[in-house]
Amino acid sequence: MRGILMGAVLFMVATAAIAQGPGAMSAQTMKTFASSADVAAMMDKAKKERKPDQANYSQRILQLAPYNVNLEYRALVGPSSVHETEAEIFYVVDGSATLVTGGKLTGETRNNPTNLSGTGIDGGTTQKIAKGDFIIIPEKVPHWFSPINGLLVVMSLHVPRPLPEATH
Repeated sequence: MRGILMGAVLFMVATAAIAQGPGAMSAQTMKTFASSADVAAMMDKAKKERKPDQANYSQRILQLAPYNVNLEYRALVGPSSVHETEAEIFYVVDGSATLVTGGKLTGETRNNPTNLSGTGIDGGTTQKIAKGDFIIIPEKVPHWFSPINGLLVVMSLHVPRPLPEATH
């Protein structure tokens, strides 16, 4: 299962690199491998450094512009979100929660030109999620982890939509 996940992530990362052409990446914007020990160390770090009132402690696992793969350590319910130009893929590394998708953000605020956050979601569909589950949230779809059952650790990947086209 881990091999399939990493294969899918690396395929998307490689596609982005090809689309950008040779010489587009620098050592500072590229990290294409993380071992299971690296991820375990990141989880330990998050557990130690997350502040008691901090809903989400996020760390970069891999990076190859325009893609970033993050480890999100969630111990509290945080804000709801809408990404207007990116789909988001989640893999549940550990723990469980209820994922709410669709509906309408409550207490909506704009974080930046392409992202909204809120205090929750009115309406929407709920889905129980747990370790080993994969989820994809299309762009423009509200989503929120609420409630969280003790702890939720997810790998997240934002995918620009529409996908960048290769230049020839």
